[in-house]
Amino acid sequence: MNQETNLSVQPLPTFLVRYRMALVVGAHGVLFTLALLAAFLLAYNFRWQVQHQGEARSWFFDLYPWLLVLALPMKLLVFHWTKQYRGSWRYVGLRDLFGVISASLVGTFLFLSAYFLLENGWNAVTGHPLIHASPHQYLNQSSVFALDWACTIAFVCAARILVRFYYEDIQPQRTINPNRILIVGAADTGEAVLREILRMRQERYHCVGFLDDDVAHLHGRIHDVEVLGRIDDVREICERLDVKEVWIALPHASPKMIRRLVGRCEGTTVLFRTIPAVSDVVEGRVKVSQIRDVDIADLLGRRAVQLDVDKIGSALRDKRVLVTGAGGSIGAEMCRQIAAFSPQRLILLERAENSLFEIHRELREKYPTIDIVPCVADITDRPRLHAILERETPSMVFHAAAHKHVPMMEINPGEAIKNNIGGTMAVAEAALKAGVEKMVVVSTDKAVKPTSLMGCTKRVAELLVQSLTDSGVTQFVTVRFGNVLGSSGSVVPIFKDQIARGGPITVTHADMTRYFMTITEAAQLVLQAGVMGKGGEIYMLHMGDPIRIVDLARDMITLSGLRPGVDIEIVFTGKRPGEKLFEELANEGENVEETTHPKIGIWKQRPADLGGLRAAVERLIQMADSAPSRLLKTELKRLVPEYTPDEDSTEASRDDPAESPNREIARSARS
Repeated sequence: MNQETNLSVQPLPTFLVRYRMALVVGAHGVLFTLALLAAFLLAYNFRWQVQHQGEARSWFFDLYPWLLVLALPMKLLVFHWTKQYRGSWRYVGLRDLFGVISASLVGTFLFLSAYFLLENGWNAVTGHPLIHASPHQYLNQSSVFALDWACTIAFVCAARILVRFYYEDIQPQRTINPNRILIVGAADTGEAVLREILRMRQERYHCVGFLDDDVAHLHGRIHDVEVLGRIDDVREICERLDVKEVWIALPHASPKMIRRLVGRCEGTTVLFRTIPAVSDVVEGRVKVSQIRDVDIADLLGRRAVQLDVDKIGSALRDKRVLVTGAGGSIGAEMCRQIAAFSPQRLILLERAENSLFEIHRELREKYPTIDIVPCVADITDRPRLHAILERETPSMVFHAAAHKHVPMMEINPGEAIKNNIGGTMAVAEAALKAGVEKMVVVSTDKAVKPTSLMGCTKRVAELLVQSLTDSGVTQFVTVRFGNVLGSSGSVVPIFKDQIARGGPITVTHADMTRYFMTITEAAQLVLQAGVMGKGGEIYMLHMGDPIRIVDLARDMITLSGLRPGVDIEIVFTGKRPGEKLFEELANEGENVEETTHPKIGIWKQRPADLGGLRAAVERLIQMADSAPSRLLKTELKRLVPEYTPDEDSTEASRDDPAESPNREIARSARS
């Protein structure tokens, strides 16, 4: 269902396209001829002969041909001059009808003026009328000319409306069971999408009605389709009218409103789609015919944040930029957005060859003029890092490489320490040595009062880069993320896979909540920090309200057209090692400061002593491969006093090191 729904009509046949102008001009000529004939019939009460000076005279032979010869070329020229032949009759609207009225008025005025000038001029010179046997008294002047103007408008407009009627009501092929849809929003966007549905060559959709909270729209009709009720009536109307799909034609609807709409349909099999704004169509960003499924990102507890794209672009354009972890979800999205700003060179650093190959191929195809350099390298390989940065001399480094899966890092603490701490230190040292202007480090909200080993290693990485401030020309900036919707290994793709397999969906705890952001927001936040940061700051997006994971699961089931607890079961498996029920955004002692962007804040804390911190980190890295998990966590707690290791994972670490991983793997697999 994640496909665009294309409502466009079929193109005209080739021969009609080739001779279109000739056919349109010819059709107008016929309509003008019939309009003048109708004007005479109305003026003379549908009598073909009248008594004039005691004899019967036929206006059809005496007057009509002469006036037609005078009127026809003038009207044809005026309609050409006003570009009336270029409009599409299939899409005729009020603006087109007003154009016809204006052109008809000008044409009739010129016709009338020419007639009187010729008639009076000829009569003055020759002493007899130009049109023989038809003096002014015989011609019912005011009636014929006024009626000709009205009939011209009526005939031309009627012809165009009939063509539109044919395409919208006669030509479409009726299907036996078209999808029954309900449109939420009875304003411009809703009207536009209904109009396109009516134009479809094949009737694939049947709109049963509209919903709108505006009382001015209630029980009104749009293209003969009724506004049935308010948005809160959606469930009752869907069940009563057997609606299969709900199309949300409210482009600026808040996520809260969309969540309310989806929540009211929980337990039904209705599918949801969203319609782009008419303003976006006008500005060319999207087409009205692009209708997509409602995505889980539409249900964030806040509106998606738009960052300062112009300032980001000016900072990246014509610069050399390096991204670590370029093959990951965040790193790849950062590379896409950086490439859009035309850097001089974009260096992709990634240790997973396949991921690097995919993002490199994608960017080369989309941005062939940008110099894109793929580098297979591990961030813990210091000689390799130094060689790459010395050779490429980037002005900015975005560090997105990290181990991020909480339960997995509880099982493999040494790897988390080496990669998240040792790798960050290695990249920072290489950046200092190469004279990089700015390094932006991607962190996580799990670094705040961490209970997981992964979160604690990210907190140590934050302390490291903060302590390096003023150590050289490089400015170090940190960005904290919430959970990223749709990123690799995150809850959304896991839920999608479980729904596709028929369930059940596994949720760890009924009360577990998380802050969420989109991949695009995450990447833009990193780039924005790279522009705003001066060194030593920790940036984070104002995340709005946290979302319960179980509510997210129910919403995803509902958006799939299924019923939670009926079609797809939700099973609670218990909190996994290292997980917190509630995430926090700042540590105690971190002072929150506002920035120039209303949705981004800075958390400032006095940097740690570099000498003591570095010595402790070096010792910790040396222990990573040999020391038991319990000892590594003890050392980490010395560096991060607010770190409170999860009791389950701590108990597991007291067992034999060879047995502990197996127990943790089994528990994680059950979750």
